Amino acid sequence: MFRVLPPFGGDPRATAEIVNGIMNGKTNNTGLITLATGNATTTTINDARIGSDSLIILVPVSAAAEADSAPYGSFQSLVDQTPTTANTAYAITYDTTNLSNGVSVASSSRVTVKNYGIYNFQTSIQFTNTDSQAHAVSVWFRKNGSDIANSNSQLSIPAKHGSIDGSSLFAVNFYFELQANDYIEMMWSTTSITVILDYLPTQTTPTRPATPSVIATMQYVAPSASTNVYVSSQTNGSATLTHYANITADKTYGYVVIG
Repeated sequence: MFRVLPPFGGDPRATAEIVNGIMNGKTNNTGLITLATGNATTTTINDARIGSDSLIILVPVSAAAEADSAPYGSFQSLVDQTPTTANTAYAITYDTTNLSNGVSVASSSRVTVKNYGIYNFQTSIQFTNTDSQAHAVSVWFRKNGSDIANSNSQLSIPAKHGSIDGSSLFAVNFYFELQANDYIEMMWSTTSITVILDYLPTQTTPTRPATPSVIATMQYVAPSASTNVYVSSQTNGSATLTHYANITADKTYGYVVIG
């Protein structure tokens, strides 16, 4: 706590010191609050400086709180994925994590988020067809094991010409509203087992990087850290913070009380 003046005032030096402190941001209207755990969705701030019409500004101040302010994940498959039966649904899998913060892969195919929010899922898939005829492929999304309506894309993979296999690069992005621990899967099917998700190793003439069979990213779009934890109600001396179901310890925010 910073120095304050007594109710009856102070001498010029004390007054100047307090005023200079205020001008330099040294005010007594800040505090710290750590979110309740155990899947709690609310946390209470008890602070005598809070009034029924105060404004309360929150800022993440711990590593745990900051890590959840902008979750993301980047994943790849560096192997071929080959169907064994035509016209059958298969989950697309990942074996490599490039970057991950609050988004991870479970059970090889489930891109899972730790916190509620709106997420942008982007993907590219390298298809190859070794047959002399073109074949159709479908790609769609599932959320928590259930197909997402209107999420399918269908494309034709070109036929093989001479010694060159037919190939096509599929790319799409979707926005999903997800709760804590929800997951997204990509599913695919093909009319022929000659179509695969194709991984290509490093190539030469010219030298160029390997080609993943699948690239997928998940990025947190909204809400931001400042709105994902917000004041849902308040009264003189206390305020209730509403947030996603929290399971993470030491998720600490600094707050400023204004008014």
